[in-house]
Amino acid sequence: MITKRIIDEKGIDQTEDTVLVLGYFDGLHKGHQALFEKAREIADKQGLKIAVMTFPESPKLAFVRYQPELMLHLASPEDRMAQLENLGVDYLYLIDFTSHFAGNTARDFFEKYVSRLRAKAVVAGFDYHFGSDRKESHELRDYFNGKIVIVPSVNLDNRKISSTRIRETIAVGDMLKTQELLGYTLSTRGIVVHGNARGRTIGYPTANLAPLDRVLLPGDGVYVADVEHNGQRYRGMASVGKNVTFDGDELRFEVNIFDFSQDIYGDTIRIFWLDKIREMVKFDGIDSLIAQLQSDEQIAISWTAYRNSWKIYIFMTLGSNFQKNIVKPNKI
Repeated sequence: MITKRIIDEKGIDQTEDTVLVLGYFDGLHKGHQALFEKAREIADKQGLKIAVMTFPESPKLAFVRYQPELMLHLASPEDRMAQLENLGVDYLYLIDFTSHFAGNTARDFFEKYVSRLRAKAVVAGFDYHFGSDRKESHELRDYFNGKIVIVPSVNLDNRKISSTRIRETIAVGDMLKTQELLGYTLSTRGIVVHGNARGRTIGYPTANLAPLDRVLLPGDGVYVADVEHNGQRYRGMASVGKNVTFDGDELRFEVNIFDFSQDIYGDTIRIFWLDKIREMVKFDGIDSLIAQLQSDEQIAISWTAYRNSWKIYIFMTLGSNFQKNIVKPNKI
């Protein structure tokens, strides 16, 4: 995949005819994947390349009052680009969604950008909007003479799959539903940093993590997790939230990795969020905390609702040769 950052339409130097997939694509969930499946069909039939022009950050930043959540993504930029490549994208153009860009009317957008992208076909979702005049997908025909495919809603439990819905399931810690909606397991990278080292004193040492990539973390709680370190995968249990038993008031993100004793400060590891075990709880004392951790550990070790989700994630990010890169978890 050829990737290019552009400032405006003058940066587009497309030389091959394309099928253009329209959208922002936060997380590349199942609804997005349906668009790229249709684009691949068209590209194969007509001998076209698949092109995408999208934005590094949410377009909402140009329209609404700033909230920190707007800077958080469902996938890191690197993962997003890897997913796009493995969905068949040949050309990726990234442009900032600025006030200047937002000022383009629908006609401006097609005359300035779509024409330069050499689009012979466009694929969009049924709820796609474009231009400062907020045209809808059914109005694409007014601006484009090539093939137009509008992909209908992709639903789960009679509700549309959307990035907004996925953010809601992440916020409440419903990792199984999140995986169903995404089509792969949500993951988070973090750098291992020093914490209070309390875990090791009670037999449950944890790797304290500083999150990377501005990717959403699940809501507060304790989770079954898989941990990837230097290409190896381990089962573990991760927690997000304040350590209320010890009167902590800072948000903590940490993981206890099973059958693992390496010193990994400064290393980057990836957490795969598999399922929620429980909420964060304030315990009366160390003994009750240890008893609960023992129960949590057994749940994590015996958890079997795996459904090959780790293979799906690796395929989305590494492609058809993903089997060469897999090391199965120690315990399932």
